[in-house]
Amino acid sequence: MDIELFTKPETLITLLVGLSAFATILTIAAPLLQGDQMKARMKSVATERDRLRAAHRASLADGARLRDRAKPGLLTQLVEGLNLRKVLEAETSRDTLRQAGYRSENHLVYFLAARFIAPIILAAIFFIYSTRVFGDSIPTNMRFAAAIVGLVAGFYLPNIYVKNKINRRQLSIKRAWSDALDLLLICVESGMSIEAAMQRVSREIGSQSVPLAEELTLTCAELSYLPDRRKAFENLGKRTGLPIVKSVVTSLIQSERYGTPLGQALRVLAQENRDMRMMEAEKRAAGLPPKLTVPMILFFLPVIFVVILGPSIILVMAANK
Repeated sequence: MDIELFTKPETLITLLVGLSAFATILTIAAPLLQGDQMKARMKSVATERDRLRAAHRASLADGARLRDRAKPGLLTQLVEGLNLRKVLEAETSRDTLRQAGYRSENHLVYFLAARFIAPIILAAIFFIYSTRVFGDSIPTNMRFAAAIVGLVAGFYLPNIYVKNKINRRQLSIKRAWSDALDLLLICVESGMSIEAAMQRVSREIGSQSVPLAEELTLTCAELSYLPDRRKAFENLGKRTGLPIVKSVVTSLIQSERYGTPLGQALRVLAQENRDMRMMEAEKRAAGLPPKLTVPMILFFLPVIFVVILGPSIILVMAANK
């Protein structure tokens, strides 16, 4: 097959149209083909909970804290051979991946390998594409410049993907946090312990926010085996990365340390969270008129001028004939 066929503008336009049609069909059909997300995510959380408990039992038996290792493979050998854990700051990447919902050691290996492999692949694609499409019409240094652009884009592409995943996850948690806090307050004031309350809230809030249900379930698991309960609450704040969650975590830690009434603190935090959401909604509503100014000038005013001045222009043109 001739490679020049794929470099013609007509072929590229046809491929783009086909991809757009396929993406549209996939977007429409995705909700219909999606399975029970809550069940699948809770299953992964149960696996993580069992792994945490097993690691803690092993640490008590051996006298040292053990960490699960990725299965030996090509990517693992690549990461270990090039010492990517040290070069790419594995601990920082691990915390970032946990905020995105990726907690396994394999996920860390995949992420570090992607940050190393993606720049090379994109640089090669950019260089080959610029060479095939433009040929000798551009100098060689421009081709290398395109390769450098691909190199930089490939280096940041995994981070952008993970950051986007974190933003969507945090948005889901933020939207459901007020309701979860109200449910937690009701459970605590009814006489439940904090573990039982979180377990109950995780079951009820799962239909609204699966990530929040995951985090509460993992916190319950950590509270059941960690000797320092404060560490379990701090891990909840680290995994979510949200200030509204960290403020509740601080109240829980103070209640555990000093024995202060937890229900009163949760009531105050729930009211503050509601007020904060109302202020944010008012802020967005106040910023709406400036955002609508440019669309109104570009789209509404020309139509209004045509409707108002159109008949007069027609009459003037008819009188001049």
